[in-house]
Amino acid sequence: IVTIFRGLGFARATGPEVETEWFNFGALNFPPDHPAMDMHDTLYLDIPERRSGADRRRNRTSGIEDTSERREATDRRARDEGRWLLRTHTSPVQVRVLLQDPPPVRVIIPGWVYRKDPFDASHAPVFAQIEGLVVDEGISFVDLKATLSHFAREFFGARTAVRFRPSFFPFTEPSAEMDVSCGVCGGKGCPACKGTGWMEILGAGMIHPQVLRDGGHDPSRVRGFAFGCGIDRIAMLVLGVEELRLFYEGDLRFLGQF
Repeated sequence: IVTIFRGLGFARATGPEVETEWFNFGALNFPPDHPAMDMHDTLYLDIPERRSGADRRRNRTSGIEDTSERREATDRRARDEGRWLLRTHTSPVQVRVLLQDPPPVRVIIPGWVYRKDPFDASHAPVFAQIEGLVVDEGISFVDLKATLSHFAREFFGARTAVRFRPSFFPFTEPSAEMDVSCGVCGGKGCPACKGTGWMEILGAGMIHPQVLRDGGHDPSRVRGFAFGCGIDRIAMLVLGVEELRLFYEGDLRFLGQF
């Protein structure tokens, strides 16, 4: 997957697996009462919050009179405050890249993520995600569709059909989910695609203006899009594997088939 996107000019980016609430949720436009922040979804760590350090910085910056400087100081405090957690998605790396690099930005982000999920046929508490981020002047939904359609044809085959359905994610607007034609039945309908002829592979959308602001960019000047998917789920779809746990058990009878 990384190789396909590298051919489109994407660089590879990585980030820490231990994050603060701000990077994992706040900077991605999650409201404070979003259910994903509840204990049953997120693995919080027994590490003291960095409130005291933020208070010291607050005292040092209290004499700043310029509004923009005061706001920047407040933003820096927000990044450091809150509880520590194991990241629930690779999206915090998007914010870190935006804070570090000026546009144009074009990165692909693979990595492990953690959720308080049971280990069953379709869920794992630790799994691999990969997502992409593009930010520049003049970016539109057309660029998103063209990029992901190219990826689908390169990865699943030249005859692969693609469709986009409206969806919702806090950090993108508008948002969509992308389906590809079922590679098992060729889109005619089979048990693998539940008779629909389509398989959902990823979520995507135009980056929400607030996320661009949290990343230090002016949404009136630049726009962008992002997309993300679970690598295990794609492997299940491509290979016709119905049991996620098979990927983790190290059974040579299973691995030998590939």
